[in-house]
Amino acid sequence: MKKQFGQTLLAASLSAGFAISASAAAPVSAASTSAIMPWSEIQTQAKGQTVYFNAWGGSQQINDYIGWAASEIKSRYGVNLKQVKVDDTANVVSRILAEKKAGRDQNGSVDMVWINGENFKSMKQNNLLYGPFTNNLPSYKFIDAAEKPTTELDFGEPVNGLEAPWGMAQLVFIYDQDEVKAVPQSAGDLLTFAQRNPGRVTYPLPPDFIGTTFLKQLLLELSEDTTTLTSSVDKADFGKVTAPLWAYLDKLHPSLWREGKAFPKSSLALTPMLDDREIMLSMTFNPSYASSAIAGGELPETVRTYVHEEGTVGNTHFLAIPYNAKAKAGAQVVINFLMSPEAQARKANPEVWGDPTVLSMGKLDSQDRNSFDKLPLGVATLSAAKLGKVLPEPHSSWVAALEQEWQKRYRQ
Repeated sequence: MKKQFGQTLLAASLSAGFAISASAAAPVSAASTSAIMPWSEIQTQAKGQTVYFNAWGGSQQINDYIGWAASEIKSRYGVNLKQVKVDDTANVVSRILAEKKAGRDQNGSVDMVWINGENFKSMKQNNLLYGPFTNNLPSYKFIDAAEKPTTELDFGEPVNGLEAPWGMAQLVFIYDQDEVKAVPQSAGDLLTFAQRNPGRVTYPLPPDFIGTTFLKQLLLELSEDTTTLTSSVDKADFGKVTAPLWAYLDKLHPSLWREGKAFPKSSLALTPMLDDREIMLSMTFNPSYASSAIAGGELPETVRTYVHEEGTVGNTHFLAIPYNAKAKAGAQVVINFLMSPEAQARKANPEVWGDPTVLSMGKLDSQDRNSFDKLPLGVATLSAAKLGKVLPEPHSSWVAALEQEWQKRYRQ
């Protein structure tokens, strides 16, 4: 596995829209006819079509994976998949919107796009999406939204079948098993752990993405009713909802590294601190990062990862079809293949990409489960089953509010 993989996946996440959230649901586009078309007819219609897939092109690993998929899709289904490499998905959304304003409601330049978060919200609100189509995909039967709610809720925005889940990211904690014998299983355990090991625990300085994610993790665990967090922050009593978080941090900070008066500037800064045993715990949004760091000589082979017993915050990245796509049938065939157990298992292989699967192991047959079980995940990478429950991201508006209040309280 390449040394830079942990950073590469996070960059891909941000480019596709991971770190940006969405707001209240918008009307679903009425552009769909696929939901009532038999799958066999979609496959027939797709033959010979060329699907222009607009996707972030900044990772050779990801580009190679898409190239493999294109070859398989061509030979199996007669569909030509062409990757259009982009560096900012927001530009793709702007292009589709410009086409709509110009009256180009057919034969659009984009057949498929890798999106989530704010980009999805923008397309949904402007009726730029084809669908709903996901329930018509044969591979969608392997999705369990109860187990992975982020497959149907994109940063607080209901997916409504307008985008298909493709891959995931999830907060995991990192430790050295030679030094830590019993890892914290909850926010409460973490507080006790820090108090018993003063100066050996910390988290990245918000608004670092992982630092803010850690705040969201604590808020989700400490809140009695998390449904409030799925709506815009201005609809809630912010002070009341976040009071347990600030009370917790007030207790935690005196036991942190440098007594909570200073924080590492980024999550990457935690790696050498853990390696030097300056701290006992680290964290990342890429479940494969620790194994990558071990392979790259940045962390010792005794390092492992874990998640909290009730789950950790995560999100999903998706594939969507613009309302004016020329190859709508072809795009559905491509997406169905990319969601298949075969393609998902290959994508989850860290030697190929290392992107966690959106599929539920409980929905797969023994042969497909075995293909995931046999993956060379690396000694520190949790299996799909051990990653456990994914806690959905709060609504995007909570991010700025949490960061501003944190700065006000702890950086004055």
